[in-house]
Amino acid sequence: MREWGIGMAGQGRVRFGIFEFDLAARELRREGVPVRMQAQPAQVLATLLEHRGELVTREMLRQAVWGAETFVDFDGSLNFCVAQIRAALGDSAESPCFVRTVPRRGYQFIAPVAAVRRDWVWPAVAAAVCLAFALGLVGQRWWSAHGPVRIAVTRFDNETGDPSLDRFADGLTDSVVADLTVNGAGRYGVIGNAAILRGPRERRDLLAIGSSLRARYVILGQVQGDAAHPRILAHLIRLPEQTHLWVTRRDDLSLADRPRAEAETAQRIAAEFARHLNSPPLAGN
Repeated sequence: MREWGIGMAGQGRVRFGIFEFDLAARELRREGVPVRMQAQPAQVLATLLEHRGELVTREMLRQAVWGAETFVDFDGSLNFCVAQIRAALGDSAESPCFVRTVPRRGYQFIAPVAAVRRDWVWPAVAAAVCLAFALGLVGQRWWSAHGPVRIAVTRFDNETGDPSLDRFADGLTDSVVADLTVNGAGRYGVIGNAAILRGPRERRDLLAIGSSLRARYVILGQVQGDAAHPRILAHLIRLPEQTHLWVTRRDDLSLADRPRAEAETAQRIAAEFARHLNSPPLAGN
């Protein structure tokens, strides 16, 4: 899958954007100026570059950087390494240009990479790659600023302890997605079917949701109480700062007619959130 001639031994130099990295010496340069990086973060970056475009699992990084040694806090050490790489590259987990986090699995180097050659052809190729990358970043940032706002709707959590309400919670989630889509009328995009949105609450990572789906807002829902006296809560949260913008609450719900209750509740949630999403203070975010 590697389109440039770098062996598994990690020899040679590569260029990505305004950066150049010596895989043998583990040295990073920005526009020719050395960028200080500790040994272990440099080894992690080298491993990601050697597997450019591929998922590099946390276990692969452990073997490549720390080998068979035992570490009490491997997760903390790896997180530190990735954080230092992002700081050196001016990257971010929320809007990655170089290193993308694959939640609970590992990392992926996503920027175009070119080998540094000594002949006259490769500088031109590298410059073209850098130009294409820069244009891609401009396009991505323009879309973020001017394209439709993305809203992710997570699966409503059934917190009643009654499995019979799982189907109601799922149906309510789908109805909220449908009603928001109708209310949006092209002003914002609604995402409700991504796998990352369907996981259990204890494994839910809002920053990962925002990063992987490029979502500016996320909706969290809760079904509480019991079948006789259910209570619905829906939270509108702005990412990446995770600020609560609005909460819709319904306590007067009867499940005697569940399809009707589902439809009415979803319409109320979508209508209230649409008003806040379309208001001028939020539209500029």
